[in-house]
Amino acid sequence: EYMGITSLASPLCPMALSRAFRLAMCQTLGGADKAKNIASATEAIRQAGRDGADLVILPECFNSPYGSSFFPTYAEPVPGPTTDELAAAARDARVWLIGGSIPERCASTAKLFNTATVFNRSGELVATHRKLHLFDIDIPGKITFRESETLSAGDKVTIAQTEFGPIGLGICYDMRFPEMAAIAADAGAVMMVYPGAFNMTTGPLHWELLLRARAIDNQFFVAGVSPARDVSAGYVSWAHSTVVSPWGKVLADAGEGAATVLVDIDLAEVSAVRSAIPIRTQRREDVYLRPRSLDESRQPQEPREPRSADAHSTAAH
Repeated sequence: EYMGITSLASPLCPMALSRAFRLAMCQTLGGADKAKNIASATEAIRQAGRDGADLVILPECFNSPYGSSFFPTYAEPVPGPTTDELAAAARDARVWLIGGSIPERCASTAKLFNTATVFNRSGELVATHRKLHLFDIDIPGKITFRESETLSAGDKVTIAQTEFGPIGLGICYDMRFPEMAAIAADAGAVMMVYPGAFNMTTGPLHWELLLRARAIDNQFFVAGVSPARDVSAGYVSWAHSTVVSPWGKVLADAGEGAATVLVDIDLAEVSAVRSAIPIRTQRREDVYLRPRSLDESRQPQEPREPRSADAHSTAAH
């Protein structure tokens, strides 16, 4: 851990990296019945394993309705009952699992978090990520939502070490903050994964656009995995779980309903794109200054030594 970055290594490391793998996005349909939600998710994991998946991803808040009033009722510790079920499913299916997110109640502080988990093929919990940016918005006449009414924010960028390479984690609203994905890329990430549940106002406008932007900015794969759409719910998810290539091409879109979508990923594409368009070696860190005030921005600035990506990556570990 360094400067707010958590890089978590699997007990299986060091490992030979798999340059090609099959990803499964499980766009499950949740509801008020927590046990049913968990059973639906774990069956989707096991079926994805039978279909040849290597990495399975679940949606945000897959075991709970999405809403500030629900989080305290559905929250539980991590590890806890839900993650025990996820661990067993990952172990049975012999897959890596990014277990979406669940409402977490911290055992030591009783604070609530929106927390993602990562399990290896042996069912071991190897990484957790607490949502950094809470979803507090007010679009007049459309939607008002305040996660901060019940949830606390995390305080670290999380990069999970997997057999496919480092994978950065974010949750939903985290997607709007490009610094997180850039930090993950600088630390060597080959993919960014966002369990998310955009709504019917922001989803049509921004969901695919933001996923593609993060992929193009950082020249890696990006996956956003959402709950299926339930028009009877208090919060209606846009759905459309999506995988984007380092070129910014949409490789798969799960649509609106409950579905599992399989996508074959070739990580050679990451290095190919970065070689063809070498923006990572062309950045002008010497002029990317953030003035503390408008007055300061008007003053001549002494040039700064550029930061090397290698140094940043080393620091992240």
